[in-house]
Formats: sequence, C-alpha cells, structure tokens
Amino acid sequence: MTSNKLSTAASGLIWFGAAVSLSEILTGTFLAPLGWERGVQAVILGHIIGCALFFCAALIGAQTGKSAMETVQRSFGIRGSVLFSSANVLQLIGWTAIMIYTGAQIAAALSDSLWGFGSQAAWGIIVGLMIVGWLYRGGSDVGLLKKISLGLMLLVTIWLSVRVFGNTGGMQTVEGQMSFGLAVELSAVMPLSWLPLVADYTRRAAKPKAATIAATLAYFITSTWMYLLGLGAVLFLQESDIAKIFLMAGIGIGGVLVVILSTVTTTYLDAYSAGVSSKTIFSKANEIHVGAVVTIIGAILAITLPVTQFESFLLMIGSVFAPMVAILIADYFVLKHDASKHEFDFVGLSLWLAGFLLYRNFLTGETPLGITFPVMAVIFVVTIIVRKLIDVRVGVTAK
Repeated sequence: MTSNKLSTAASGLIWFGAAVSLSEILTGTFLAPLGWERGVQAVILGHIIGCALFFCAALIGAQTGKSAMETVQRSFGIRGSVLFSSANVLQLIGWTAIMIYTGAQIAAALSDSLWGFGSQAAWGIIVGLMIVGWLYRGGSDVGLLKKISLGLMLLVTIWLSVRVFGNTGGMQTVEGQMSFGLAVELSAVMPLSWLPLVADYTRRAAKPKAATIAATLAYFITSTWMYLLGLGAVLFLQESDIAKIFLMAGIGIGGVLVVILSTVTTTYLDAYSAGVSSKTIFSKANEIHVGAVVTIIGAILAITLPVTQFESFLLMIGSVFAPMVAILIADYFVLKHDASKHEFDFVGLSLWLAGFLLYRNFLTGETPLGITFPVMAVIFVVTIIVRKLIDVRVGVTAK
C-alpha cells in the first residue's frame, strides 16, 4: 500500500466504486412490498441517517491520520479495542464471502445464458484471484485501470437505469412483509457497515474535510441509486433476480464485466481493511498478506457454503458497530475523551454492551426511524452524561 496522500477527487471515486455493488441492488429489491413512494422515502431517510454517521467516522480518521480500529482505541483502550478489531475482521470475512458468492452467482447465470458456461465455483475462483491481484496492485490508488473500470461501471449502470426506469407505466403491487421502520434500517445499515473501515482510507486524505465530504456524497448518491435500481426492477420489471434484470435490460457481456468489476472493487475494500484491522491485534501483521488470506477464506466459504442469510447478517453488524460508533463520536467530537494510552476503558465497554443489548431488544419492536438511529441517539446522550458524571466524581474525590 502506498503512503501518498489521497486527493479529494480520488476519495470520491473510491466510494463511488464501493457503492456500485450488487449487494446494494439486492437489498433494494427487499423493499418492494412498500411500493415506490414509500420505498423511496425509506431509502433516502435510511441513507441520510447512515451517511451522517459515515461522515463522522470518516472525518475522525481524516483528522487523526489513524485507521478505523486505531481511532476506536480512544473510547475503549488499546486492549479493549481488540474486541472490535476482531469483530471487524470476522464481519469482513463474512462480507468477502457474501460479495464473492453474489458476484459469482450472477456472473454464472449471465455466462450460462450467453455462452452455456455456468460454473459458479469457477467464477468464484476467478473473482477471488482478481481481488488478490487488486490487493497487490494497490487497489485504493486510483490509477488508469481503476478509472477505466469505474467508467465502465458508470456507463452500464446508466444504461441499466434507463431500461429499469423507462418502464414506469407497468408498476405492480408486491406481496410480502416489510415495515417502513425495517426498510429504513436496511437502508441505513449499508453505509453503517462501512463505519468500521472508512477511516482506513480517509486517514490518507490531503484535505481531511473536503475528502470526507467527497467520500460521503459519492457514497450517499451512488448507494441510494443502487437501492432504487433494485426497488424499481421489482416494481417496474417484475423481476428480483439480478442476472435476469441485466438480461432484460439487454446488457450481456457488459453485464458480466460490471458484475465482476463491481464485486472486485467493493470486496477489495473489505479484504484490505481486514488486513488493516489485524495490525491492531498483531502489530507485525502485513496488511496485504492478511487481506489476501481473508479473500481466499471468503472465496472458499462462497464456493462451499450457501451464503444466504443476508438480512440477519446486516442486522448483526448494526448491533455490534452502531453503539461502538455512537460512543466514539461522543468521545471525539463532544467530550474530547482519549483512552488510547490505557489498556482498557471499562466505562466505554460497559456503555457499548448496554447499546448492543438495546439494539438486539429493538429487533422485536418497531420505530419509524428503524433501529440504528434511536439506539445511537440514546447511547450518544448516555455516554456524555455518564462520562461527565464520572469526571465530576473523580474531581470531588481528588479534592
């Protein structure tokens, strides 16, 4: 990984590439029972919530020059943060497996229709090898190959959008269970899933605030676009299978290329950040080598296991990392609290546990704003109150 500074434009391009993702389109299809108007409202509201938090986490990394898991040490201590580094590596292995599985499945369906070659395992191996190659070529540096790839992804996405949204006269009603609150949560949780790693990239920003704004806007606009593509495909094309959506839109070879490229550019970020997080657990770990191992493990899981529990996986990510980030935001922006020179911050860890249990409890209930925002708002306020009360008591004791 090169150590050169990241420009504002490059920061935006990286997160455009991250958001052009099959998983985002797939999640958008889940919201179809709400219909178009309510579905759009849920997507936008969820992304406003998720991307506001995305901005905060990205800015902390940009201003401190530290990786995501290094910034977490401020709230939980050096050893305390290992809990979150380990959880992050595990969730990134899961993301890698899901992304490779989804990309290989769709590429296999497309190639089977086009050329009679439909081996999902073969495509899984191909995608995995390309991600490893992207790692060793410095995939977060926006060079000529990356620009060509992003340009192709943009063109195919525009064409797909024209075909999907050009059929608005045939909107259908979709049966199924999907509340507005859950739809907001599924929209917020995608940008939320990047919170444990966005600082790994903004830490290199030449202009911290500008690069963070560019990254956030690029992700917000593109991710919202992907969700609406999935939602529109079900409502206007009456199709939720992404491979069939590409074929119905007349995107053959271009569809295969964009499936592969979008899978590689998005999954690269997961694999590389798993390597970055591993350094906060084992200081001598090599980011690229660990990222390659994570990719190989993810590819093996994608080939051998039915990686299908996507919605549950997203909600588990939210329950672990939403309260973590709420505490970090309160500590960094409001309290100026820094436990990064201590082994543990037991107050921070206790607050996180309370937030985790609160989030899991909310899964059985319902709020119009989903789960993430109410939980994070509560934990944010409680963190400020508890930290200030402890500071006052410590001050009284010292006197």
